[in-house]
Amino acid sequence: MQPRVFKRSLAALAVAGAFGLGAVAADRHGAAPAANAAPAPAAIATAPAVAPAPRGASLALPDFADLVARHGAAVVEVATVKGATRTAAQGGPGQRMPRGIPPELAPFFRGMPQPDGPEGPEDGPGRGTGSGFIVGADGVILTNAHVVDGSDEVTVKLADQREFRAKVLGSDKVTDVAVLKIDAKDLPTVKTGNPAATRVGEWVVAIGAPYGLEHTVTSGIVSAKSRSLPGDSVVPFIQTDAAVNPGNSGGPLFNLAGEVIGINSQIFSRSGGFQGLAFAIPIDVALNVRDQIVTHGKVSHGRLGVTVQEVNQVLAENFGLPAPTGALVSSVQKGGPGAAAGLEPGDVILKFNGEPVGKSSDLPPKVAAIKPGATVELEVWRDRKAKTVNATIGEREPVKTAAAPSVYPVPPLTTSTSVTPMTDVMR
Repeated sequence: MQPRVFKRSLAALAVAGAFGLGAVAADRHGAAPAANAAPAPAAIATAPAVAPAPRGASLALPDFADLVARHGAAVVEVATVKGATRTAAQGGPGQRMPRGIPPELAPFFRGMPQPDGPEGPEDGPGRGTGSGFIVGADGVILTNAHVVDGSDEVTVKLADQREFRAKVLGSDKVTDVAVLKIDAKDLPTVKTGNPAATRVGEWVVAIGAPYGLEHTVTSGIVSAKSRSLPGDSVVPFIQTDAAVNPGNSGGPLFNLAGEVIGINSQIFSRSGGFQGLAFAIPIDVALNVRDQIVTHGKVSHGRLGVTVQEVNQVLAENFGLPAPTGALVSSVQKGGPGAAAGLEPGDVILKFNGEPVGKSSDLPPKVAAIKPGATVELEVWRDRKAKTVNATIGEREPVKTAAAPSVYPVPPLTTSTSVTPMTDVMR
């Protein structure tokens, strides 16, 4: 069915959003102290009090050793086999190393099976490496959906070197979360935190198996929150500059309190490796998926049946809004939940169930998190004033994508930059 499209003659409506990446070389040059510099005078006033840093952080650089010692045992390596089941030829002198391995690391990978796929042998199995972490002492594990999708075998290797064949309880391609189960008891588990309480600039730690190097620890900070990546994303990603590479997919992102706040999932990269832009799925989104899979065996996401775009300054002034905020409804699906609620093209959704909608990308995650059939309250700006409408949320249709893609079907940020899932390295 054709949607009703917003056709008001505003040139600003045709502005297309774009992501841009650039690199700036910045050299910091510290000036040498003057030889005859006079000593600084003694302070004569008391410095203002400084609020204590949250979560036990100090002014010194943090030491992550205790965090890793306490919680690293709950991080696992996830190995997958896709396609043929016979063993691939073992690597040896003159044979290829797994894709993406720098020459200086090649000695560590000799003896591993050769990679499969476009650059590997066509008659061998595809062997992938990802990460995961234990959320249930009875063997429930979270990882990325793209790590295990299309796999014939999934094996989980624990920190104590034990290996278990894993069952995929369920997988949700919308959020890229999968739930695994192994036959084990009394396993170490992670603590989970509150991503909403996470602040930009906080230290974070990633543990995983980049390039098959199990239990690799990297650190960084939270670079941004609620990032919406290209494509129809309903995940408000946590952006971080902790080093994340192929094989880290599905591994945990810890805060300094030792709580998991996200699942490392994607990177922006020109080379396929880490370049300072990594993205994690908030743990509350993943736990909601886990609960639905464990309870119902499937995952449902809410749908409003509208398309939205950003409200810029020109549009805000034209609509009489006090500030460029909210999600502008550009089209309404005929017969959809939004149409039934009376939403119209040109409406600006300011609040969803009482929560402010600061920008258009804030709305899809809020809608997706609502159970289909639930009624929500929307505050809408129409005809230069606010009004309230109620909508009954519909159910989002399942995502139809090919199993185990090597690259997500999202547009590149530039001609040489792409969004890459982190299971491209084959063992």
